[in-house]
Amino acid sequence: MLLPMIAMFTDFGRDGPYVGQMEAVLASVAPDVPRISLMHDAPVCNPRLSAYLLAALLDHVPSGVIVLAVVDPGVGTRRRGLVIHARSHVLVGPDNGLLAIAARRQRPSTWHFIDWRPEGMSNSFHGRDWFAPVAARLAAGKEVPLCPCAPGIGTEWPDSCHEIIYVDHFGNLMTGIWGHELGEECRLCVKGRVITHARTFAEVPEGALFWYANSQGLIEIAANRRRAADCLDAAMGTRVSVIPDASEIL
Repeated sequence: MLLPMIAMFTDFGRDGPYVGQMEAVLASVAPDVPRISLMHDAPVCNPRLSAYLLAALLDHVPSGVIVLAVVDPGVGTRRRGLVIHARSHVLVGPDNGLLAIAARRQRPSTWHFIDWRPEGMSNSFHGRDWFAPVAARLAAGKEVPLCPCAPGIGTEWPDSCHEIIYVDHFGNLMTGIWGHELGEECRLCVKGRVITHARTFAEVPEGALFWYANSQGLIEIAANRRRAADCLDAAMGTRVSVIPDASEIL
């Protein structure tokens, strides 16, 4: 029988002890289950922006994977922990909207809150002490007490996010707008700068800005051999407007 896989998505960063400690828990509870890291530099303490990024990344993750997602500024509060059985993946993480967009894109999905907390759980690291053990137990076929619940935080968020949700190593600006939503005739407006479409970097002059549908299926703003983030003085959360024609800005 093919074992499931656990995919981790966090805002912890690669430096420091946090990712390693989560991996140690997974290895202890489910030693035979393979683990991969989707990313560990999700928008820090921002489950709303992270939700759109997570949903896009999961389009390229095999079905049946257990997704351990932790962007959790409410750690230590009374917010719930969730297990969502979606069409393609099982999602584990906090009820703060982080899982909501992925669950919506993978309907039908069944939401459960985690009716179990381990003894000695810290107030500041539920990724290690709560969500990682739950994901590992599910992967290992062990029982996890769950209670059905209504869909939680994030269900009211729009399907697309017209903001910068991620700035990559090259300074490219990933938006939360899905690539299929825009025709090539559309233009984007960021901080008063109007940006047109190009298919590849080489189609524009060196230093020029353009937008394209990236490999994750999201609209991204880039500059040929320059950092678009610097060109636009833009960061995560910067608003992106769509201009469908010369007269209208949405």
